[in-house]
Amino acid sequence: MKKFSTRALTTLSLSIALATGAVMPMTSVAQPRHDEIQLAADAPDRHVVVKGDTLWGIAGLFLKEPWRWPEIWQLNKAEIRNPHLIYPGDIVYLDRSGATPRLRLGRSVGGSADGMNGRGLNGKGISHLEPTVRATQLDAAAIPSISLSSIQAFINRPLIVDEHGLQSSPYIVAPQQDGRVNVGNGDKVYVRGIGKDNPTRGWHIYRPAKPLVDPVTRKVLAYEATYLGSGDLVRTGDPGTLAITKVAEEITDGDRLVPAEIDQDVNFVPRAPEVDNLDGRIVSIYHGVTMVGRNSVVAINLGSKNGLANGHVLKIEHAGRTVKDRVSKQMVRLPNEDVGQLLVFRTFGNIAYGLVVDATAPITVGDIVTNP
Repeated sequence: MKKFSTRALTTLSLSIALATGAVMPMTSVAQPRHDEIQLAADAPDRHVVVKGDTLWGIAGLFLKEPWRWPEIWQLNKAEIRNPHLIYPGDIVYLDRSGATPRLRLGRSVGGSADGMNGRGLNGKGISHLEPTVRATQLDAAAIPSISLSSIQAFINRPLIVDEHGLQSSPYIVAPQQDGRVNVGNGDKVYVRGIGKDNPTRGWHIYRPAKPLVDPVTRKVLAYEATYLGSGDLVRTGDPGTLAITKVAEEITDGDRLVPAEIDQDVNFVPRAPEVDNLDGRIVSIYHGVTMVGRNSVVAINLGSKNGLANGHVLKIEHAGRTVKDRVSKQMVRLPNEDVGQLLVFRTFGNIAYGLVVDATAPITVGDIVTNP
């Protein structure tokens, strides 16, 4: 019996559902909200996936609220955890035939290039749709949830450390070339603190950690180390020699070393948190700037202990200011104002990092984050 990859079988199942109009059997389907899903004003009938697309971007083509993607796609919990079933060349169809719109994935056979002759799944203009098995490499590049270029420096970096920071970590003692203050790609540095028997080859380089302070309680929540670059250990000893392979920021004597982590999976579906009534604040903006906009990374004072996970979308609000009512002579607190959304992509116990995916006003430290 011929064996197919999991990817090929998944594509076959999705294509059969598309061709027959059947709904794929689901278990533990993501719970819908009580309000009706709203399509984007100019939602297309279909979208051909191309390299450079993201799940968030495609969701925004079809929905006013992209984070409600699991509902319209009818994903179950397993698929939310490992959602990358969408590859360049696939076609996402918007099915408006039922009481609730839904998205389907498939490929057409015959007719026009997308099999729709310019119309969607509304019972008209479907030239010919068939279940197909497409030979696809298991390591083929599926589209990511969000643009990885904006978060690359945060994906596999142990940014959050304990209160002692990196005091016991190996460190750079001097550049190999005498007289150099800072080093760049290809330069070598001498390092101390890496034992002769340590098998680790790849290392990340950090500046000693700074505290992340809760803007409301003023308590230290965690310590954030600044990622500076990476290197490979090319000679053991005390001192050993590290060859610099990447420079993100200035590297100099005294900077600390942490073993490079194994690549983490960033496959997730944008979705609302399962926990209600979240109430957090933005505690830090990377690089210490005071105001940011879309595609910026921020840290918030909520984490896995609060029920957050990668893929959760939060609303960002400016806190309403307090003004004096000249008529009643009373102090009145104005309502909070929505100013954007962020998508959580890395979580720790008390802290999470999020990418600002939408902003209608500058985002600042102290802004409120809550359920969308």
